[in-house]
Amino acid sequence: MDFVGTWYSLIPPIVMILLVLLTRKVLLSLGAGIVVGALMIESFNIKDTIVTIWASFRDLFYLGGMNLSPNGSFSLGEWDMWSVQLVLFLLLLGILIAFLTATGGARAFGNWAIQKIKTREGSQYTAGLLGLGIFIDDYFNSLTIGQVSRPITDRQKVSRAKLAYLIDSTSAPVTVLSPISSWGAYIIGIIGTIIADQSLNNYTAFNSFIGTIGYNFYAIAAIILVFLVIKMKLDFGLMREHEVRAQQSGELIDPLRSDVPGDLQDDVKENDHGKIYHLVLPILVLVAVTVSLMIYTGIQATEGEVSVVSTFANTNVNYSLVMGGLSAVVVGILFFLIQSGEKSNFIRVVWEGIKAMLPAIYILVLAWMIVGVIDGIGTGEFIAEKVKEAEFNVAFLPLIIFIVAGLMAFATGTSWGTFGVMLPIAGQIAATTDPSFFVPALGAVLAGSVFGDHCSPISDTSVLSSTGAGSNHIDHVLTQIPYAILAALASIFGYLMFAFTSSMILGLLVTVGTLVLMAYLVYRRISTN
Repeated sequence: MDFVGTWYSLIPPIVMILLVLLTRKVLLSLGAGIVVGALMIESFNIKDTIVTIWASFRDLFYLGGMNLSPNGSFSLGEWDMWSVQLVLFLLLLGILIAFLTATGGARAFGNWAIQKIKTREGSQYTAGLLGLGIFIDDYFNSLTIGQVSRPITDRQKVSRAKLAYLIDSTSAPVTVLSPISSWGAYIIGIIGTIIADQSLNNYTAFNSFIGTIGYNFYAIAAIILVFLVIKMKLDFGLMREHEVRAQQSGELIDPLRSDVPGDLQDDVKENDHGKIYHLVLPILVLVAVTVSLMIYTGIQATEGEVSVVSTFANTNVNYSLVMGGLSAVVVGILFFLIQSGEKSNFIRVVWEGIKAMLPAIYILVLAWMIVGVIDGIGTGEFIAEKVKEAEFNVAFLPLIIFIVAGLMAFATGTSWGTFGVMLPIAGQIAATTDPSFFVPALGAVLAGSVFGDHCSPISDTSVLSSTGAGSNHIDHVLTQIPYAILAALASIFGYLMFAFTSSMILGLLVTVGTLVLMAYLVYRRISTN
């Protein structure tokens, strides 16, 4: 029986998501989803299923896999440097965290910050504003903001789950709204192809992207909600449990959770002679080297005229992250070596840094694998095909596209993959029915993709937000979902208003107004309990 590209293709992501919710064991849930998906792809042939599972892992790191020639010689394909470099950067980040701790820099920065930022609210605003400020790449945002913000929020007893939410709900939304970002450049490239394919001579890729910003109701709502949550103390659902525990007992992480990425668990001794610059300077080196290399690699890879958009379209993000991470680690090691006073063992610091990042790497690798399996069984293509077959009033196209893109990103765990599938479909439907809905439909794809990504336990951006914050990954996903749904509901009302009025401004106003109203109702309910 062929399960590929049918309703049955929804089973693997559903199995994985249900197990996550029931067991909260992310590795078990991801593993089960991979096995179920591989069994269905190979029609329950056990031998072929094992081969498919192995291939889903192998292909993450090798292009072309492993080859045996007719004469018996064995060779490997080329490395897939994108995956290798991201894993390497995570290991470097773990080592950097360990040395920032060992030098006493993190503690010194925390002591200084608590004198300047004297409230829990202020520490959260700091994380939120920093999240908006670093808009060039979501990975870079998630991991960097976590390292800078964590000493501040830890001292103010802000739970790690709350910090992960602040990071995740600013990183992807601000990146998808910015044309000067790795996301913006990627999206502009796809839009350019759609315009050429549909012969939309009155549109340009850059202007169309700028036009989508106003229709990206979810990204705008998610950012606004972050600051409403901080100001109004909107801690509800599981987030309330984490925040109450953090404030009452000082436990920033659920004590029952041991698999916390990026957390050293007090295994590295802090030097008593630590200075603020022991933390700040390595972080500045990380930012400066990474951004410089992103610009440099983008310019080097651009053929023809160089522009800001072309630079970020062609930049090598992961290579830049690795070199930035390596440079920061070197600076951290130098500070450690020249410090006086009692120190941790050098090898122990390195090992503890690596060990702290292993949970994140395990989750990320399994998430990549299940994304490959879901792609192989055709889940995304099946959902997209059903949208193309459906008949509906074109005025409701943005609303429908938003919901479908959200479901696809949730099931597949990738906003970028959803962009690649849904942008051409939305563009084609709009171009063939009513070109005036071209830009709104594209904006709805971007909005829905980020929403689904925010809710998905297999989203790499969510994994890295958990890592940057030092939060248990499933705790982060489950605490973030209610806030994502709140912003999505407000967006749905906005798209409904747009359907009835064809006014982007009214749609956006309704989105923001509905969001504020729902936030106020939640606030009133919290206040009375």
